[in-house]
This record gives sequence, C-alpha cells and structure tokens, in this order.
Amino acid sequence: MPADLTAQIRDKYYHVDVDPFTKSKRLFFDNSGGSFRLKDASEAFRNVDDLPNCGGHGGAASDYLDSLRTQACKDISTMFNAEGGCIATSMTASIIVFDVSEAIIANVPGTNVVTTELEHPSAFDGCAVPAEKYGKELRVAKTNPRTGTIDPMDVVKLVDKDTCLLSVIMTSNITGAVLDIETIAREARKIKPDLFIICDSVQHTPHGLTDMKAWGLDCVNFAPYKFGGARGLGVGWLSDRVMNLPHRKLIREKQSNWEMGGCAPGMYAMLSAIFNYVCWIGEHFTDSQDRRTLYVEGMNRIMLHERALLYRLLHGSDEVKGLLDIEGVNVAVEMPDLTQRDLIVPIVFDKLTCEQASRAYEKAGVVVHERTDASLYSARQVNSINQHGIVRISPLHCHTYEDIDEFLKITAEIAK
Repeated sequence: MPADLTAQIRDKYYHVDVDPFTKSKRLFFDNSGGSFRLKDASEAFRNVDDLPNCGGHGGAASDYLDSLRTQACKDISTMFNAEGGCIATSMTASIIVFDVSEAIIANVPGTNVVTTELEHPSAFDGCAVPAEKYGKELRVAKTNPRTGTIDPMDVVKLVDKDTCLLSVIMTSNITGAVLDIETIAREARKIKPDLFIICDSVQHTPHGLTDMKAWGLDCVNFAPYKFGGARGLGVGWLSDRVMNLPHRKLIREKQSNWEMGGCAPGMYAMLSAIFNYVCWIGEHFTDSQDRRTLYVEGMNRIMLHERALLYRLLHGSDEVKGLLDIEGVNVAVEMPDLTQRDLIVPIVFDKLTCEQASRAYEKAGVVVHERTDASLYSARQVNSINQHGIVRISPLHCHTYEDIDEFLKITAEIAK
C-alpha cells in the first residue's frame, strides 16, 4: 500500500509500536492469537455499551439498538457475500461451529463425517464428539507435512454418498495454508450434491475474502477479536437448510434464531465498524459506492500488502537475510505459492526450543507465540507436519517492511 495510507492505517489501531504496560517499543507479531484493536471498533462498542436501554422495548434509544443489529447482520452477509439464511452470534466462534456441527450430524442422514487434521479443536471436536455420539464414522484428511496444507482431492476422496457433513478449515492458524475451499466444495458435491459443508474461517476472514454465493457453503464463522474487534463474540452465517434444522432454542422462538438471548448491542456497532474500516481502505482505490465492491477492494489491498510482507519475511532484501536464509532457523513448511498462504510463518530453531525462542523474542521486544503439542489447541496440527512445536510469526497489514526487517535482524541474533 502507499506509505501515506499505511501511516493512516497504523493510526487507526491501538498499541501498534509500544507495549501499553511496559511503555517500551515492541513488535507485536502475534496477531493470530488476537489482533491489534481498531480504535473505531473499540469506541463504537464503548459508546453503545454505556446505554441502559434494551432493544425491542420501544423508544428512540431502543430503536437505535435494534437498528445496529439490523445493520451488522447486513454487513456480515455482505462480508461473506451470502444471501438468505441467518446470522448467529455467540460468546465465541467455537461455540457456533460446535453447535452447527452437532445439529447437522444429529439430524442429517448419513454414516460418516469428513474433516481434516488441520482443524481448530472446536471444529475437529465439533465433528468427533457428535460423530461418536450418533454412531457415525469420522474420516480425517491428512496434512502434507512438507507444505503444511491439504490437497483438495485428499479431502474429496473421503466423501461418499453416505457423508452427512464435510467440515474444512479455510486457513490453518498453525501453518498459514489457505485450503482451496471452492474446489473442495465443487468436487465433493459431484459425489453428493446435497452434502452439508461448513467452514471455519476464523483465521482467514481478517486476511482474505469469503464468497458464499460462489462456494455454496452451509456455514462459515469468524471471531472479531482477530479482526480488530473485541473478545467475547463469535459470528456465523448459516444457510437456510442449516437454519431450519432442529437446534437449541426457546420453544416459541422462531426457527431462524440460533441465539440464546443476545450479545451486547455494542458488539453490533463494533462489527459494522470493522466492515466500514475495510470499505474505507477500498475507497482509496475505487469510486464505487457499492458496499460489497468496496469491501472486496479493501480486502484485496490487505491481501496484497500482507503477501508482500510474507515475501519479505521469507526472502529478506539486499540489506537483511530472510527466514529462508538465516542460519540456525528453519521455516517448518515449504511455501512455493504465496497466493495460497495467509500471513503466518511457522519456524523452528536449531539451538533453541520453541519456548526458549519465544522468551528470547520477548526479551528483544518482539511478541510471538509458540504452538506445541503440549497444548490441546495445537497438538494435532503441529504433529501433522512432523513437529513437536513451532514459533508462530503473525504480523498484520498495518506492519511495514521496516518492521519485518527489524524482526529479521532480531531473529538472526537469537539464532546464533
């Protein structure tokens, strides 16, 4: 992105350069664990959360709160390019994918469920637990340990006419691999045209586009706290046929409601602020007033900037070596095609454990995180690439080449 726009983008986030507790300068490269917070999103939430009113109770303030939910649902549908169905919110995105998976496995005829080794535990266990409960076989597509991704046909070959659910992650939060969801969905439906397909998009949504119309998925979810928003909210879009499955709800509640109660109204204001931010980026590159067009343009600019940062991380420059050339450091998976990667790089060190490396980065003013098989949240995924652990590097589009170069210099010192 142009330097002047990057400067404006950085100013829209809190705590980009300075640790708010130590007041010292630092690089925050742990955005996969929770991203920088957008000032507009945080302020939108706080401003609404101060109101004592309740939506649906009548009056100007109550009507305003109702309008926030209406707008947020419209923005989320536009974000995913989805029509029909319903928007569901919960405390976490994990709850949504877990509940949707069980509703499908419990109510849709079939003898097996297909998923992958790269899934987040909420999606993997969301398949495994109800599959065991309802006596259905769990089929798991294996990761290619060399590339950290999964070939589409390695997923599709597990699908047959008796598969009731296919659950596939969009981007691995360990390897950064972006799976070819469009091809997987298309080829799987050649085998079973009415197959239910859901996708965990928590890691991908802040970094790339999702298209429900083109892909024909039945559910997609994301977590605003990885997209400049607050913790305590997960969001999902459900297709009409998922929406109409039996699910946990109040007896007299309408079928389209998958929420027990509702989230804080300020969360809806926050969601629209995130959507507006991406559209604001898009406005710098197109004169269109169409919200989907603006969002697509904004996300494309984010993707291109992050891809440039990823290339710099891997290959460096004339002034500084990249991760592929620093002695004592190894990128845990091969990345020949950066169009199939989000901005995550898993690395290991010759002389340090992952935990030791993370602490060394911390002392040097860099925040990263180790993902190891000591954690239930990463054991299966790191083992699937033949590792016991990796140090996960995850910058954001507000970072610059200068940030990357500083990180690479620090990495070279740590690796000595």
